Amino acid sequence: MSTSPYLIRLDDAPRQSLEREAEIEDRPPTQLAVRAIRAMLEAKASKRAAIEAALEQANEGTFISAEAMNSWIDSWDTEDEASTPRADITPNSAW
Repeated sequence: MSTSPYLIRLDDAPRQSLEREAEIEDRPPTQLAVRAIRAMLEAKASKRAAIEAALEQANEGTFISAEAMNSWIDSWDTEDEASTPRADITPNSAW
């Protein structure tokens, strides 16, 4: 993997925190900054993928109603705990 320089400006507080953490870990501050940037980008990509998957499911038009979901949640930790609800709102059902 090739690398190229990239200049960023940090306020004093985050710069000092980065330098302190780098010293604790006995690593260069730039290495920690690169790891932090990678982690942030991976988290954003993961979130975006989850949103896209949810949108695809939503486009299928099947949902679990709030009533069914709340009833299921209300049954948790009771003797009559309900099974996981199934989709009860479909493209053909009336709202």
